[in-house]
Amino acid sequence: MTPARPPGSVAVVGHVEWVTHALGALPDRGHIADLRDPLAEPAGGGAVAACAAARLGAPTTLLTALGDDVAAQRSRAILEARGVEVVGASRRQPQTPVLSITEADGERTIMVVGPRLQAEAGDDLPWGLLADIGGAYYAGEHPGALEHARAASVLVVTARRLDDVRAAGVRADVVVASASDPDEDPWGLPQPLMPRAIVLTDGSRGGVIHRGGESIRYAPVTPPGPVVDTYGCGDSFAAGLTVGLARGLDIADACALGAHAGAQCATWRGGLGPTP
Repeated sequence: MTPARPPGSVAVVGHVEWVTHALGALPDRGHIADLRDPLAEPAGGGAVAACAAARLGAPTTLLTALGDDVAAQRSRAILEARGVEVVGASRRQPQTPVLSITEADGERTIMVVGPRLQAEAGDDLPWGLLADIGGAYYAGEHPGALEHARAASVLVVTARRLDDVRAAGVRADVVVASASDPDEDPWGLPQPLMPRAIVLTDGSRGGVIHRGGESIRYAPVTPPGPVVDTYGCGDSFAAGLTVGLARGLDIADACALGAHAGAQCATWRGGLGPTP
């Protein structure tokens, strides 16, 4: 039997990558770029969201997959040190390496080398815990895993995974999409799979909540310091939104919590930030 979870608990279903963040700029085609000040950490949508939720004080479980190399071992240790319960299926391959280049204005360009390691429905993981979770954020890549995530009281799905929504036939409570990314268009979902709410994020301009035929703008949050790196801001927003909904906040207040988490993330390098 799965142990009972504390009130307001959240789960994140998503990937962990071993990311090297470096300062500089992309070179022209055929040229060489000299990058500087590398920072290596476990990141990716699952890791960043889980750490953001834990930073907000939510009991957080990350359902993921981990490789068999030193990067995977370090990833687990770092995430657990930040208060995340890491439940990872084993994969006989290295943790996915990533290079993120941050330019002077804080904008980042991400290069993923190889497939992301994701939890799958057939993995021997305690999927039953999701039925006792207040909110789940899905950033995985396996329709069966999304079906498991639907057992949570509230399900938030990133619009980067709309193909999984279609394949699983799962209706989310909230889909979070970037207003500036044409690849994240939830309006194309079949009507039975349209979420109860769609949140379109628009960076420093805040965003819009579409729910029940009405549209409500939520205000941006001024970062508590200079913008250093925008890596992880979107997943931090989604984590804050999920935590807020798991705590019983209405969606406007949950988006405000998400905006706070996203703005905070922009003030540090990488996705995890300082150790709490």
